[in-house]
Amino acid sequence: MFPFLLGISLAVQFGPMAPDAPAREPRMAASGSAVALAFGAGKGIYFSASPDSGATFSPPVKIAEAKIVPLTRHRGPRIVFAGHTIVITAVMGRTPAEGTHAHGLPSDGDLIAWHSDNGGKTWSKGVVINDVPGAPTEGLHALAADARGGLFAVWLDKRGGHGTMLYGARSADGGRTWSKNVSIYQSPEGTICECCHPSVAIDSSGQILVMWRNWLAGSRDMYLVRSRDGISFSKPEKLGTGTWQLNACPMDGGGIAISGDRVFTAWRREGEIYLDTPGEKEIAIDAGTDVAIAATSAGAYAVWSTPAGVRAMLPGKPSPVALAPKGSFPAIVALPGGRVLAAWEDDGKIQVVPITF
Repeated sequence: MFPFLLGISLAVQFGPMAPDAPAREPRMAASGSAVALAFGAGKGIYFSASPDSGATFSPPVKIAEAKIVPLTRHRGPRIVFAGHTIVITAVMGRTPAEGTHAHGLPSDGDLIAWHSDNGGKTWSKGVVINDVPGAPTEGLHALAADARGGLFAVWLDKRGGHGTMLYGARSADGGRTWSKNVSIYQSPEGTICECCHPSVAIDSSGQILVMWRNWLAGSRDMYLVRSRDGISFSKPEKLGTGTWQLNACPMDGGGIAISGDRVFTAWRREGEIYLDTPGEKEIAIDAGTDVAIAATSAGAYAVWSTPAGVRAMLPGKPSPVALAPKGSFPAIVALPGGRVLAAWEDDGKIQVVPITF
């Protein structure tokens, strides 16, 4: 039996937004005591703000909608603070994919960015990031901001009618405009893992780190590249010493977190969750799926899903703790003072909970 954390009674709850619009795929960002939350529901993308480190949140507002908004298996919105600007990204489309797609994807999905300069009170019109229409139709992407407000987005890309590739773009003006798209990685075997979301982070020096699940020699392992300019990228480095031979996509991509000069990654191999620092041996922490990660000066915090609910690994703790007896697709964000905030889906609602112990 896993011990439960204190503070669960302090949860903030969102949704469902309508009987046919369960709240899905929460993501958070923090700047000082300000926390920004994005999630999807039905055909819309929603935003809520907290001025007090997640103790209270504003009523959620819809910032955008479309005929098709992918909201399954990590396909929901992403959110960051870029200086004083809040930026949200999501994939949206108008036309259903041919046939019956298991995840209801559009055939014409584009990666869209919206920004707010007043704490989320008002939002810009959407700006398309991809420079080939419909290239990010799989709906899987990631977003990061640096200390100077620069942005870098990465996504699974299907341009050219070839296999799935990894592409990216940079913004230097808070998401108002985006650079020419750059090819980050193309597998020599024709495709990377087709439906595992990528991850991206930017360290204090401005270095961009991108992680994705590759497909090489029948293995679906995690790889990492680095870039100083968002144009040229290092030789890919495999994460972990083990390998996962799998003739299928696990739909599970993990995450990157940075604290100071320390880089932490978390991901799944087979049925196990691993923590890994690039260049070191991975550490198995628990059985589970859909891990998310944040880092403070104390170390890495990870949250993940299990059939028995949402669990977490905390710095200095010898074993995982239980956050909730049910829930899925958790997210986590680091706050000032070494605190963290977690969120997850729960029967059409979003639960947001401070992790205290």
